[in-house]
Amino acid sequence: MKLLQRWRDEAGQAGHAIKRIAVAYEAAGDGFWLARFLRAHGIEAYAIHPASVAVSREHRRAKTDRLDAELLMRAFLGWLRGEKRHCSMAAIPTIEEEDARRPSRERESLVGEQTRLINRIKAVLARFGIHSFRLSLRSAADRLEDIRTAEGTALPHNTRAEVHRFLERLSLVRQQIRAIEQERERKLSAIPAAENGPHAMVRLIARIIGIGVETADMLVHEILSRGLRDRRAVARYAGLTGSPDESGKRRREKGLARAGNARVRRGMIQLAWRFLRFQKDSALAQWFQGARTTAARPRTRR
Repeated sequence: MKLLQRWRDEAGQAGHAIKRIAVAYEAAGDGFWLARFLRAHGIEAYAIHPASVAVSREHRRAKTDRLDAELLMRAFLGWLRGEKRHCSMAAIPTIEEEDARRPSRERESLVGEQTRLINRIKAVLARFGIHSFRLSLRSAADRLEDIRTAEGTALPHNTRAEVHRFLERLSLVRQQIRAIEQERERKLSAIPAAENGPHAMVRLIARIIGIGVETADMLVHEILSRGLRDRRAVARYAGLTGSPDESGKRRREKGLARAGNARVRRGMIQLAWRFLRFQKDSALAQWFQGARTTAARPRTRR
């Protein structure tokens, strides 16, 4: 703020009254707090989507902070003038919107951590020929003393201690996953049925056969809470649009663009397969199984 005020004062001393200040930066891991902060102080702030800025595709090109800043400035000025395809701006979420996404994203991270721990425990036990140890049991840690290797001996001391520590971490991760799910269920049950809002939307979508609470929560807070224009905008946001390759007489389709929210894309692809499994008699599933993929090549079906 001091820097912007200094520039405003310098322009005023030079005889140029500044009535409008517009600031843009590249959307990255720092988040959107800066844009919210500047907007709260009456300054236009935008977050440029990094993938929307066209860059040279030469094999070797100069790349410095100064050149990057000039490139972003040219793209930003063109966007402010209303010219198309200079760049696109990321939507600035509110603090409440960002906070509402955290439970689903944290659960996804914890589920990945749970899978990683299970695979590491299985890998450790497989070195000694142990493949029947059930990690889903609550008393798994207590049964370490009883398991035997393929040679019929007890598990070595250091290995047993390592597996015991893995099991402790696994138990903690499972407790955290249960805590997130219970808190979400509590919030959903506490909302009246007639009330509108994200929680009511989650309960409404979860009534569809083949969609659970986790998928409904992801859809609401990652997609439906955004002001997307139409279904094409939804597909572009998820990276589910096609990527045609056309030049002269050549016409080929290179598959999904995958330029978007990977979390949403994974969820919607899983939802599509569940739709085929749990709603086989629906018109959409029959179209896919019949008119779309009958006598088609394996690549087309995939």
